[in-house]
Order: sequence, then structure tokens, then C-alpha cells
Amino acid sequence: MGRTKVVGPAGRFGARYGSTLRKKVRDVLLKRYSPQQCPFCGYTGGVVRVSVGLWTCRKCGAVWAGGAYYHRTEISKYFPKVVVRE
Repeated sequence: MGRTKVVGPAGRFGARYGSTLRKKVRDVLLKRYSPQQCPFCGYTGGVVRVSVGLWTCRKCGAVWAGGAYYHRTEISKYFPKVVVRE
């Protein structure tokens, strides 16, 4: 049995930095690396982060700005998902 049952991917930090901070890092990393759905084509699992805040879909090729660790930010629920430009 592994020794990172509680903190999961943050277990690489060992006994350093305190348990509370490692649990917060765990939550961020689990959200960051979970399968995410493309807001353009709806494909799940093909969304990858190019750089901080820049996301792309491997299937449809769409590129958009999002959050640092997740492809949609919390404030984006107040704005339309797709901006249509004429």
C-alpha cells in the first residue's frame, strides 16, 4: 500500500510543507489533470493545457483562454461559452 493515500498526487512532497497545504495542492492537481470537456465540440478527454491559461482541444483544434488549472474559470459561468464574431 502506498503512503500517499490521503494526499494523492501531492504525496511527492513527502512530510514537507504541512498536511493542510498538501491537501490543497491535491485538490488543485486532481482538478487540473481530470478529463475535461471541450466547450466547442463537447469531446471529453482531449482538452490539454498549452501554457498557463491557454487551452486547446486535440479533436477540433479550438484554442481558448481559461483558468490556470482548469479550462473554465468560476466567473465564466456569467458569460456566454462561445463568442461569435462577425
